[in-house]
Amino acid sequence: MSALTALARLRAVREGRAQPAATVRHCHIAEAPMVFIPLRMAGEAAAPLAAMIGTDPGSPRLLVVPQPRDRDLRFAFAAELAEVLLPYVEGFAKETETATRRGAEPYERCLSAPQVLVPNGQAAAFTGLLGRSTRFRRAEGPYPVHPSVPVLGRWLTFFAERAAYPGSSLLVSATDALALHWTSGQSGLEDANLAALLGWIDPPPGLTGLRAAQEAEDPLLWPPAGPATDPGFDNEVLAPAIEGYTRAPTARAVERVREAVRTQLEPTWRLVWRAAELLRGLPAGASVTRRWEYDRGAFTEFLGRVAEGGPPQARRDGAVAAASRLARMERARVSFDVQRAYDDPLIMAEYRLTGEAFAGEVIAADPEHTEGEGRSRKLRPLVTIRTVDPVRLAAGTAVGTPDRRGQEAELVATDGGEITLKITKGMGRGKTPSPGAVPAVGERVCYTSLTDDFQASASLPDPDLTPWTHGGPPEEWVPDDADAAEHWE
Repeated sequence: MSALTALARLRAVREGRAQPAATVRHCHIAEAPMVFIPLRMAGEAAAPLAAMIGTDPGSPRLLVVPQPRDRDLRFAFAAELAEVLLPYVEGFAKETETATRRGAEPYERCLSAPQVLVPNGQAAAFTGLLGRSTRFRRAEGPYPVHPSVPVLGRWLTFFAERAAYPGSSLLVSATDALALHWTSGQSGLEDANLAALLGWIDPPPGLTGLRAAQEAEDPLLWPPAGPATDPGFDNEVLAPAIEGYTRAPTARAVERVREAVRTQLEPTWRLVWRAAELLRGLPAGASVTRRWEYDRGAFTEFLGRVAEGGPPQARRDGAVAAASRLARMERARVSFDVQRAYDDPLIMAEYRLTGEAFAGEVIAADPEHTEGEGRSRKLRPLVTIRTVDPVRLAAGTAVGTPDRRGQEAELVATDGGEITLKITKGMGRGKTPSPGAVPAVGERVCYTSLTDDFQASASLPDPDLTPWTHGGPPEEWVPDDADAAEHWE
């Protein structure tokens, strides 16, 4: 926990309300996201019990498995879920645009992409389990399922995998997104309770955040946000309802189970939409659009794979695929952290405390300073900044500024609280700097060693050349009847 986060938690306790952890929104929130709130059966890691899903806050669709131990009912649930989710996903394939990227040919990219909102990180993980349990199913042979079920599994797996990428907004956990923008007066573990976290951020009239969070711990008022259910509900309400269906599988018995799970899902349904409303109320950061473009590109690429009938995602990555995925995620983490700091002065303040950034007033500027002679002469303006921040950057360190994105500078000297910089890039192409390219005396600026420079993909061998020390070349996956025998647990 950083010093600013600790301070914000103390202020939240003192003032009885969560404190802002950001001044702008760092994730994309769609106008009409698909809210998905799953429940699973206790003791069964990936056996669905129910789900509430939809894009309209006033018209949720409730899907129920009246006996989760019945395989046929579970896959009927998956087919129902596919009936809702797949048309939503495929609807974004209708409109595209021509996009360009560095070192590659132009390509077609969807104008928008689907967004799935889940209540918490556990629900996102359950989405991945549900995808694994369905993407290998087959419409023929042993244990046949509806043809939409394996397609659903591939999309659920795709969303769950994208959720692991820092900065991605295709599948968003409400608790994670809220905790990224507000600091509550409770622990990070307690922030995983959606009702408690929203109690701190947006307490009801007359209540403090602490009191609202305490009330959120009552499962009768605010049931768990899933996918696990409250043990008291399981024993006293759900188990008798399921047992009644097992003895007599009638429409009345199904309705009893439906009404039981509805009481658990409806409060969370309202909370997730409230979370989306609060997040949407924040202005979007400058880099959000760029990251959403990457999401749209990933969605378009996977849409093409599904349309071409490619195989489902592997159960486990080979050595090369795993290393490549890890490298992409590491680059995404670095890029996301830098972009957040450049977009948000409150995030940048964390780096100012650690000495990786500094802010101050320009006290001297030489816009026409040059280096070299003759043809080798280069424009290198000098700027001196007075700061009270602790600067722990050595001479020669490359720095950038959120005030002039794309500009690069080099730290020349540090003399107490005075920092001299040499601007090396981002001044225009003339013999003199473009107007406004060089900070003027009296201007307040911020510079940091954090950079989001382009990084080439990791240099990895072809999968067929995987060395024996890493398992050798991976075997090609061929669908067979054994895939349908994989357990859900």
